[in-house]
Amino acid sequence: MKTRAKKQSTFSEKERRVRGFDRTLAVLHGFFVLFVASFLIYLFFIQIIDLKNYRAKAKSQRVGRIFSVRGDIFDRNGLKLATDKIYSDVYAHPADYDHTPEDLAKTLAPILKMSKESLLEKLKKSGPVITLAKDVDRAAAERIAKLGLREISLGKKNTRTYPQGRLAAHVLGYYNFDADIANGVEYTAKDRLEHVNNTVKYQKTRDGKIIYDFTTDPIATTKNPKGENLTLTIDSAIQHICEKELAKNIKEKDALRGTVIVMNPHNGEILAYAVYPDYDPNNYKTAAPLEIKNWTLTDVFPPGSTFKTITLASAMELGKINEHSKVLDTGKMTIGKWEIKNYDYDQRPYPGMISMAYLLEHSSNIGAVKVAETMNAREFYDILKKFGFGSKTEIDLPGESSGLLSNWNHWDKGIHATMAYGYGTSVTAMQMISAVSALANGGVRVTPHVIKYSPEEAETKIKKVEVVSPETAQTITKLLAASVNNGNSAIKMDKYNVAAKTGTSKKPKENSSGYTPYSYTSTIGYLPASDPQVLIYVMVDSAKKGAIWGNTIAGPIFYEVATQTARIMNLKPDKAESKKGKG
Repeated sequence: MKTRAKKQSTFSEKERRVRGFDRTLAVLHGFFVLFVASFLIYLFFIQIIDLKNYRAKAKSQRVGRIFSVRGDIFDRNGLKLATDKIYSDVYAHPADYDHTPEDLAKTLAPILKMSKESLLEKLKKSGPVITLAKDVDRAAAERIAKLGLREISLGKKNTRTYPQGRLAAHVLGYYNFDADIANGVEYTAKDRLEHVNNTVKYQKTRDGKIIYDFTTDPIATTKNPKGENLTLTIDSAIQHICEKELAKNIKEKDALRGTVIVMNPHNGEILAYAVYPDYDPNNYKTAAPLEIKNWTLTDVFPPGSTFKTITLASAMELGKINEHSKVLDTGKMTIGKWEIKNYDYDQRPYPGMISMAYLLEHSSNIGAVKVAETMNAREFYDILKKFGFGSKTEIDLPGESSGLLSNWNHWDKGIHATMAYGYGTSVTAMQMISAVSALANGGVRVTPHVIKYSPEEAETKIKKVEVVSPETAQTITKLLAASVNNGNSAIKMDKYNVAAKTGTSKKPKENSSGYTPYSYTSTIGYLPASDPQVLIYVMVDSAKKGAIWGNTIAGPIFYEVATQTARIMNLKPDKAESKKGKG
């Protein structure tokens, strides 16, 4: 009995041990299953749910590369104005040396134009990557590539260059590849200049080696895909004349700044766009902010007497006056507490009843006010909006201002009166030439632009606004041409009838009311008056020497630009030759 009991006790002990082992094994198995499940869930999250994050970490160990060249920019005649220049940095990879440093130095030194000794010293340095040379030109880079040295790699980079230097700097702008910043058409046409159909995409390790996979084309990695080329409306010959004449005049008259804009009024194409001060876009980093700024688009000013053309056209379109209308010019008048008088009041204190031709020829302020008074504020304002004042012209350049034109319900008698002769509003230079282009184009204002568009692009990029009737435009043109031919103007030409108006306005103080001692002087006009082909606007800010008037400062620039432009464009004369008037 004792033996049987002992056997049963031993059997029970073994059974308990087995059961205990099974439980332990089950617990371990459960932990293992739980671990595997957790691991699978973890993998699922990092590979499926959080794929982007880990892919980014993986890519951070590599250098992504999409190498392409920006398109070139040309003027309307095919002259290259902007292009990419490709440089390369040369690297050595000691871990991959198939040749001795001495052999490499002997081979590369003549190509890199370095001494063998200095190159050898670099090649013997330690580290995963050694920089041997920077900014190697294309010819040298191609010679190195043809050597097929596995231990030598090339890192390409672009630099934007401007072969014509300062020419049309404010139209072209600049581009910085490193910071991806731009100005001018380099900015507005960025997508087009960088648009590449077959972009070369590949990746490099941090030490400069290309990572090849099944999608990598080894031949394509040696090519330079190029963006679309861009053709401008600018004529470099006319542009050069404008820049030369403007700079010469500004220096002679000790002026602050100025602009000359030449436009085809029929299609809005800008043929020349000179802005002073200018800069060299090749070295834009050294230029002052005031040199880079295209103030003709951003800054506003009172247009002065050139605006009288708009006043007469507005009243004529509304049927308030006609070609033969006359108004009473008393020489001076008082509105509220403000006295308004003609610039030549001392010579002509009381002109009396004057014609529209006389008003333009003698630039009568009082006459312009009398014409403006034939319109109510709402009528005058509405047609000024049609001319584009108080709105952007939508030119294809960055940074344009809308100008200043207060709503008609804020006008008092003083604003209404001063609006007549160009003091009630402030405009940009581009707004002014855009407005007058309607008179040179049969009453239709076309969006000004510097990029040459295809017919399909033009349908969306270029707008046409009917401002006044063809009859009104033709009559104003006739009056303007007569005022130039009958007067002693600096802009009178021998071969062409010129429909133009000069202007002078006091320069307001920037941070307070009142005016500075300086003036804006301007001339705007088009020719031949019988069939306008070219519209020219000249404005000079703060001339300090000589007689400071639109006729004496801006007028001579206008005359020279008009003469040379007519020659370049081979414009047909529309009047018999006569002696040019002095003024």
